[in-house]
Amino acid sequence: MKRAKIVGAGGYGGVGIVELLLQHPEVEVTCLVAKDAVGIPISNVYPHLAGYCDLMIHASDAPEAQEEFDVVFFATPDRVGMHLAGGEIDKDARVIDYSGDFRFSTAKDYADYAGRIGLETEHLAAELLPQSVYGLPELGLVEIGPQALVGNPGCFAVSCLLGLAPAAKHGLTEAGSLICDCKTGVSGAGKNPNPAFHFPARHDQMNAYRLTGHQHVCEIEQNLSKLSGQEQRVTFTAQVVPASRGILSCCYGSLTPGQSRQTVMDAYQAFYADHSFVRIFDHMADIGTAQVRGSNHCNLIVDVDERTNRLRVLAHIDNLMKGQAGSALQNMNLLFGFPENTGLDRPGQYP
Repeated sequence: MKRAKIVGAGGYGGVGIVELLLQHPEVEVTCLVAKDAVGIPISNVYPHLAGYCDLMIHASDAPEAQEEFDVVFFATPDRVGMHLAGGEIDKDARVIDYSGDFRFSTAKDYADYAGRIGLETEHLAAELLPQSVYGLPELGLVEIGPQALVGNPGCFAVSCLLGLAPAAKHGLTEAGSLICDCKTGVSGAGKNPNPAFHFPARHDQMNAYRLTGHQHVCEIEQNLSKLSGQEQRVTFTAQVVPASRGILSCCYGSLTPGQSRQTVMDAYQAFYADHSFVRIFDHMADIGTAQVRGSNHCNLIVDVDERTNRLRVLAHIDNLMKGQAGSALQNMNLLFGFPENTGLDRPGQYP
């Protein structure tokens, strides 16, 4: 059995990967690390884990956290992983980081990302960036194999990239015409959000936020540009809606000459033919975020608005699964050569 350590185990991303690993036949959760609730079992923090995972939560400097592990998940905010990932890699661990610390392969790209959201722009582990891999395997840009370090993608980025990747790859849309109109549930703000995300502020309330620049725009534009071979810019609007979990991203782009609903559908089906977590539906499908809740799937409604000659793709994911812990487990499977769907092959929960 592979040994796993989870740093940031007390948050939604941390408990999410604990839940998934409890069902994994090849990996055992052996150490939990968090800033809060140190010295108590995680099942005291999350009672639904009682009898399934009763491991004690440790501080990062505890002796139990210094052992050697096969895989370490950093379910932590930006700039935590860059301080600690190198030490884990030196002990032969494979690292999967949830934040933006390792989503970019150069210090310049990281600085662009960090500057947009008000972080320090200097990367403190820049020597690790060239070996990092962007962890969205469906894009086909880099094969995830025995590399030591994976930057897990952002949740909005997962939905938008899966929604637009075939269009970028096959030149279905005009560069500069892409729009991503995205809505997320409140859990996307994490376990300790600012007061604007607490229940009294969220009930019966929908609003856009970070109009001056969302942190996921950089990775969306960078990866679409790689797929298309030309610079891509995206108009991106993030909105929060009064739901617990789920993302709906409505992606639009002006079609290039010669495209039709059939050519577009053929391109999408071919692009994802070998990727079982992405499911393609036509414009008649009656689906929403409830159909991916608790699953690692991304459901895409692919359509062409013939009146305006625009591509319209509706991408549905569970922000805490395909947008976070599910992608992390999928990446871990690829790192160790396990079947990609190990521990993830389930339909989700409904209603």
